Amino acid sequence: MNKERLTAFTDGVVAIVITIMVLDLKVPHGESLADLFPVVPVFLSYVLSFIYVGIYWNNHHHLLHAATRVNGGVLWANMNLLFWLSLVPFTTAWLGENHFSRIPTAVYGVSLLMPAIAYYVLQWTIVRVQGRNGRLAHALGRDIKGRASVGLYILAIAASFAAPWVAHTIFVAVALWWLIPDRRIERTLTDS
Repeated sequence: MNKERLTAFTDGVVAIVITIMVLDLKVPHGESLADLFPVVPVFLSYVLSFIYVGIYWNNHHHLLHAATRVNGGVLWANMNLLFWLSLVPFTTAWLGENHFSRIPTAVYGVSLLMPAIAYYVLQWTIVRVQGRNGRLAHALGRDIKGRASVGLYILAIAASFAAPWVAHTIFVAVALWWLIPDRRIERTLTDS
């Protein structure tokens, strides 16, 4: 399989994930602004999850742009990432419907942690295919941002049992940190 088919498949799955998330937004009954208040938690959880899925899509695009070839290991690593991303709509809906309470917050944290780990696995599976001395390996470096994100998700999951607001602050902070696309790959490709 060439990387273009893998990219197209991933684009399709990401589009479905976002579609499923938006379908969970229910129109409130009534015509006043006060009727919107009950759906604010659902909307906020959707916005945060949309940003996260968008970040993965953007960085996945850059990652595969830098890849010169893919093999079966890369395909399975990509499927692993897509599996975890496909669970985000469920945890997003549960989080919003339960107004950011402890257990839904912890489960949401797991649904952010697992794609982060899966993305890390995908990166290094592609690096192994291309060679550890290749341009992509050089661009990724030690991936401090990726590793720190995993640690922050674990911290947020732990915090969710005592203070869910701390966990949500961490989720938002990590999203803001990644909102600006990862430029390491772009810089390496343009420097070559």
